[in-house]
Amino acid sequence: MQPDDIPDDAAQSARTLAVVQRYHQSWRARDLEAVLALYHPDIQYHDFYQQRCLGLGELRAYVAANLPRQAEERLEHSDRIRVDGHTAFIQYRLQLQGSAGLVAFRSSEAISVRDDLIWRVHEYATLVNEARPQAQAATQRPASSRLGLSPRQIGQMAADLQSYMQHQQPYLDPDLDLQQLADATGYSRNQLSFLFNQVLGQSFYRQISQLRLEHLLAQLTPGSDPQRIDALAFAAGFNSLSSFYSCFRRHCGQTPRAYLCQLSLRARTHDSPEPHD
Repeated sequence: MQPDDIPDDAAQSARTLAVVQRYHQSWRARDLEAVLALYHPDIQYHDFYQQRCLGLGELRAYVAANLPRQAEERLEHSDRIRVDGHTAFIQYRLQLQGSAGLVAFRSSEAISVRDDLIWRVHEYATLVNEARPQAQAATQRPASSRLGLSPRQIGQMAADLQSYMQHQQPYLDPDLDLQQLADATGYSRNQLSFLFNQVLGQSFYRQISQLRLEHLLAQLTPGSDPQRIDALAFAAGFNSLSSFYSCFRRHCGQTPRAYLCQLSLRARTHDSPEPHD
C-alpha cells in the first residue's frame, strides 16, 4: 500500500521516522491540532476495536476521545519505532491494576506515510490475559473490540471510575446497582461490566463489597468497640450482616472481632518498651 512513484529507500525511511516521531510526540503532548495536521487528506485509519475505517472528517472526534489522560502514564512503549521505507511500526502495552494483578493489553500500529503525512494507520491489539484457548483467541475478536473499546479508552474508563468512587463514594448507598453507576459515569452497563469482570477481575457486586469493606476498615483503630461493627457495616453500605461477614472473612481471613483483637495486640506490642540489658 505504498506509493509507486517514490523510492522506498533509506532516505524515505528517515523521512517516515521523522513524521511518525512528530505524530507520536503530538499524541503524548495531547495536542489535538498537531495530530490532525499530520493526517493526509486521503487518510484511512483502520480502527481494530470498532472494525471500521475512518476518513479525515471522522478523525477529530475520534482523536479527541482517545488522546491520553493522566492515567495514560501506564501506557508503555515496548519497542523502539521500527521503520521500513514508507511504513513505521509502533508497539506498546497498557497495564491496568485488577484484583488479580496487572492486566495488560498488547497493541501495535502500522503507520504508512505519503507526502510527509500520515496516510494509513492499521491498529492491532490483544488482551494479554483474557482467558480462552489460544486457537479460539486467534479466530475471535476480544470482548473489548465488540464493545468498541481501545486500550486508551479502557484506561480512561478505569481512571474515571476510580475518581468517581473516591470522590463520590456511591458504594455507601446500599441500593447501588450497575445501571445507576452507568447513568452516573456516562458509560454503558456492558462497558462497565466488561471493566469489572475482565479487567478488574471480579463482578460489580464483589467490587462494591470490597470498597465498602475498605471504607469500614479505615475507621477501625485499636480499641474500637466490637459492638459497633454491625452499625459500621450498615453505614458502609452493606444491606445485610450475612453479606458483610462473608465479605470480611473472604478478604481478612477472620471474623471482625478476631481482627480487632489482633489490631489491639499489634498496637500494644508496638508501644511496649524495649527490654534493657
